[in-house]
Amino acid sequence: MPKEAERFQGGGGDESKDASEETVRKRVRANSPSPHTPQASPPRFVSVEELMETAKGVTNMVLAHEMMVNPAFQVKAAELPEGSLERKVKETMHKAFWDCLEAQLKEEPPSYEHSVRLLGEIKETLLSFLLPGHGRLRSQIEEVLDLPLIQQQAENGALDIGQLSQFIVGMMGSLCAPCRDEDISKLKEITDIVPLLKAIFSVLDLMRVDMANFALSSIRPHLMQQSVEYERNKFQEFLEKQPNALDYTKKWLEETVKFLRETDGCGAASDQSSSLAFLNVHNQAYLRLLRWDHAVDLFPETVLMDQVRFQEMQQEAERLVLLSSVLLIVYTTTGEAISGLPGLMETLKNTVSIMLADMHAQSFNIREALATIGEKLCVELSHCLSHHGYSPFSADRKGALMGQISAIAEPDNTVRKLMDSRVQSYLLASLESSQHKTPPPLPGGLAPISRELKELSVRFSRLVNFNKLVFSPFYQKILQEILTSGESPGTQT
Repeated sequence: MPKEAERFQGGGGDESKDASEETVRKRVRANSPSPHTPQASPPRFVSVEELMETAKGVTNMVLAHEMMVNPAFQVKAAELPEGSLERKVKETMHKAFWDCLEAQLKEEPPSYEHSVRLLGEIKETLLSFLLPGHGRLRSQIEEVLDLPLIQQQAENGALDIGQLSQFIVGMMGSLCAPCRDEDISKLKEITDIVPLLKAIFSVLDLMRVDMANFALSSIRPHLMQQSVEYERNKFQEFLEKQPNALDYTKKWLEETVKFLRETDGCGAASDQSSSLAFLNVHNQAYLRLLRWDHAVDLFPETVLMDQVRFQEMQQEAERLVLLSSVLLIVYTTTGEAISGLPGLMETLKNTVSIMLADMHAQSFNIREALATIGEKLCVELSHCLSHHGYSPFSADRKGALMGQISAIAEPDNTVRKLMDSRVQSYLLASLESSQHKTPPPLPGGLAPISRELKELSVRFSRLVNFNKLVFSPFYQKILQEILTSGESPGTQT
């Protein structure tokens, strides 16, 4: 967007906020103690300025966090909402600018005041794309877009904007990312000067975004430690202004320790001061996030920015449990007749996957879906058995298979609980082995979903490990208090 046009426009618009940022903002709690949890510290009054500064810090922390944990994170060109007042003003001012430019060029003799300024902006932008090794390109740009010479030509009526525009388009083609080749080709087809300059600025804006994303991808591997320290310091600042900002994190860790004490006897409490005990509680706590009741319990503050990610992984784990349960039943029920048949497992898996794709939609009915899955699998199995010379499914075998598949709808179904336990065990083992860079062995019955499960474990481990790096000092302090306490969590008053 030309700076000259911005002078016509005179203002901008608010940047769009992503879902995770909005979630964090809603949980900035000034002077509003949680009704669900007793306060560790009395609430204090904060000024509007302090609150705004805190919100700004949270926003910056969300952005830094997104850059690190989202490999697909990219800078995007700002888009004002369709029909908004800001967009209408921008469009009106830009149209006025380009109409003014066109009127200047149609004067006798033509006036090049705006044109020279635009060429200066284009030169500045092209030079900003150059890397240190682009000495030859820099010399070409400086020579052709020599602003004093261009100004002199304009004053003498000898300025050839068309020829300069062709050079600019050619240089843009040399500097742009491959994804912009089509845009450059379209520029070469434009012959009228004003539409061409307008299109050039549009493509230059896209190239700026491309360059920003290239720079981001280049430096991301070097940002890890700085990002960890930045997020930790920002959260510490937030904590100093919001003393109750770790209430739900403490509750999350307390309940994890309580769970471990109940399931392992004194296992979680024995050797309370060891780093191994802390690590065990950490890993179990993160695993519990994949069983979270998001409609009832508020998410811990330290993982709030990733709540959507954890929820998506939780849904993926639940889908894989159902998928592996169905396939286990099919192969244990049908037996040797189908074991080893080429391509059958993948066919059955695809069929079930398609039927479970929307299992977390409100309109999804798990009983109807499993009944349909049972019917479809019986048809495919009968066809496969007949094709390979085996006896087709009898009515009794079909009924038994469909009944077992339908029974998976119950959360306490034996097969479903077994597969769920094995999936959770694998994810926990992936956290425990992530420091050694070696994947854990795959539990029995999970081979058909091994690829999807390994991908899930990598995403889960990467997110958890980054969170540990950032918030470990806060966790250690809370766990030290919990594990050295003589009372079990939940019994304190």
